[in-house]
Parts: sequence; structure tokens; C-alpha cells
Amino acid sequence: MTSSQNSDSYVLRGTAAGGTLRFVGIDATKIVEDARLRHDLSKTATAALGRTLAASALLAVVLGKKTDSRVTLRLEGGGPVGWIVAEGSTDGSVRGYVRQPGADLPLRESDGKLDVSGIVGTEGELAVTRLLDNGEPYTGSVDLVSGEIAEDVSMYLGVSEQIPNAVLLGVYEEGGRVAHAGGLLVQAMPGVTDETLGKLEANIRAMGQITDNLRRGSLMEAMHRAAEGLELLLAAEAQAARFQCRCSREKASDSLKFFNAEERQEMMDAGGQEIVCHWCGEHYQISPEEIAALGAGPERAKA
Repeated sequence: MTSSQNSDSYVLRGTAAGGTLRFVGIDATKIVEDARLRHDLSKTATAALGRTLAASALLAVVLGKKTDSRVTLRLEGGGPVGWIVAEGSTDGSVRGYVRQPGADLPLRESDGKLDVSGIVGTEGELAVTRLLDNGEPYTGSVDLVSGEIAEDVSMYLGVSEQIPNAVLLGVYEEGGRVAHAGGLLVQAMPGVTDETLGKLEANIRAMGQITDNLRRGSLMEAMHRAAEGLELLLAAEAQAARFQCRCSREKASDSLKFFNAEERQEMMDAGGQEIVCHWCGEHYQISPEEIAALGAGPERAKA
């Protein structure tokens, strides 16, 4: 299984060091390229949203309690891109968007890399919403550490969820498109030794950026590199992952029920109404006949 811009995205799971380390990795190349095209993202906005999409998929695995659990990340740091929202599900589907998709910044003078921290900002917070065992939504948040997203997600897991961890996220663009994107989350489990943690830390330092590893080889190879000397055992099957929204034509049409009869009549007189899903950029053209078929406005609907 290789990481190429034409391959599907996927998630790999595994354990190491006798079950005292949990590994979750994602090759999100296709997902992030889909997001770039759907939202017409700038280069830096692509990197920021791409990292957040990968993080949402990883957190869904770590924090999700059921087969259809969803985890939502929202970053707002005061930078030019505005807020960033991504939702990951344990079934491998992810979706997300940014407030200002066209916002961009020059490459950093220090190292020539995309200025993700600059476009996100550092004066704000990362909020994560998930469902508890009783089905109630729970939102935890932390102040942004760097705006680079990986460090912020790692801080959230450590502070709000009490999960010792390491997080790598990255997006590499080439030729005007996403060539490689992905992430790796390592969770320390009960019984882990200081020796194991020291070895893991040294391995991750030696790895460098996750996208450098994906450019050299597969996600599987990157995960083995992170777990060198720790006996990584990967699950037999990879899980398919994809950019997939939960919007539909029916939901788009139903959203017009919140407008009163006069407002709907104006839509019909104008030849219908276009609804655009902010999550995925899908356009739905609702015809005058469909609007008329919605029935009573909200005032009558309440009666």
C-alpha cells in the first residue's frame, strides 16, 4: 500500500511494546486533495484544513465509543483563515471547511515552509466535541499552543483527555495539488515504561516530518519507523477513509422550511433557490415547484 496522490486514503491501527503503545495513522492525501478542490483552498489554507481533517480522523479512532461515533474539531486563533472546522467519524468519513478559503500567506522566511501557524493564529483555542458513553455531547477545549495544529491536538489530548500522546500531522503540496498528507497519533497505554517512552520519543525525533516519511514510502513504513525496536503489530486490514459529507438534497430543501411564506414566494419568483453546503461545497438548486411543495411556513407549522 503506497501513499500517492492517486490512491485512496486509509487508516492503519496497531499496538507496540506489548500493548502499552497504541498507534493510529492515516494517509489522508486523497481526502485533503478533495477538500482543496471542493473549497477552492489556497496553499496555506489547504495545509491548515488538511492537518485538521487528518487530526479529526485520528481522534475519532481514539475518542470514539461506537462504530458511528463522530468527533468535531474547531480551531480559531485569530489568523487570516478564520475558524477551521473538521469532523471525523469512526467509519472513516471526514469533512470540514475554513471560514476564509482564499486566505494565504507567503512562505516562512526561516525555513521556506508554509506558514500554517501564521494563517491559523495563536490567540484562541482548540475545541473538541464528542459523545460520551451516555450519548450526551461533551466539548473540551485548550488554548492554542502554536497554531501548527499537531502540537495543539497533542496538548488537548494530554490536558483535557488525560491521554499521554505524540501527534504528527502534515500536508505536502507539489505542482499545484496535494501530493502527500497524513498523520500519526501514538497513545501511551497503562503499564508503559519510561524506557519505552524514551525510545518512542527518540524514534519520532529521528523521523522528522510525517510528509517527509510519506514522500519516501508508505504510511506503514512510517509507522514502523516510529515504532522501531518496539515490536509494532499492525491490524491485518486498513480502513478506507474518504471526504464524505452528510448533506443531501432533501436536507437542503428542508432548510427552506425555516423561511416564512413571503420569503419563499420571493425565492419562487426568482426561479428557485441555490443552497450551498458549507461543509463540502456541494450546490443544490431547489426549484420553485419543490419550494411550493414544502407547505406551510414556520408560523403555521407551529400551530
